[in-house]
Amino acid sequence: MLEKIIKTADFLRSKGFTDPEAGIVLGTGLGGLTTEIDNQIEVPYAEIPDFPVSTVKGHAGKLIFGDFGGKKVVAMKGRFHYYEGYGSELVTFPIRVMKELGIRALFLSNAAGGVNPTFRIGDIMIIDDHICLVDNPLIGPNDDRIGPRFPDMSVPYDKELIEKAEAVAAGLGIPVTKGVYLSTTGPTFETPAEYRFFRIIGADAVGMSTVPEVITARHMNVPVFAVSIITDLGVEGKIEYTTHESVQQAAEHSEEKMTRIMKELIAAL
Repeated sequence: MLEKIIKTADFLRSKGFTDPEAGIVLGTGLGGLTTEIDNQIEVPYAEIPDFPVSTVKGHAGKLIFGDFGGKKVVAMKGRFHYYEGYGSELVTFPIRVMKELGIRALFLSNAAGGVNPTFRIGDIMIIDDHICLVDNPLIGPNDDRIGPRFPDMSVPYDKELIEKAEAVAAGLGIPVTKGVYLSTTGPTFETPAEYRFFRIIGADAVGMSTVPEVITARHMNVPVFAVSIITDLGVEGKIEYTTHESVQQAAEHSEEKMTRIMKELIAAL
């Protein structure tokens, strides 16, 4: 795998992707952050060696390099998911390429269903832990040049970045909460019984992404910060018919606030 990672990173360097300090992955309905990236270089996934192609509406399928918060960043405008038929190596391959390019921290966002009964649609939840109900992306042969066979996951989300994000949000007057994100494969939205189960085992929000990327980043010792936008509610008495389009629309309503937090947080790196 390392040879593929280096090959892809070298291709991107030839396109001008040089020495990014932060990597960003933007989830459903959250791609608008890229409009804040200055001096952009944009490469469609289809042109990048060994990259899969994003097939989900709301995921533009472009890798973007430029200036954000005064730092050089590389941003995925759209991610990959197990439910698209990709294996774990492809789902997480871009994270490994970002590390090879030189990122010092990874910033993730997603649209999620809230199972915490105190949550409301539009809430911004900083993820401080997770529950993985998808295949672990590290299953299979391990390359010790990339990371250890048994990586520690006692601190999956960087505590210092979380503290800084809370301070940034307070300074901007943006309310945020913290919670546990649970990852499923999708692509179905959850049944009421599944929502109840996820809450019982400790989840505050549920989605179909993010956790494999976090595990991969931590395998390479890259600090992670992640945030969920609550786009629908999996709480008894509040469950409504959910579509991908309704999730996109709800995410877009809180996108500007998330972008402001991300920008100041990355500026403080």
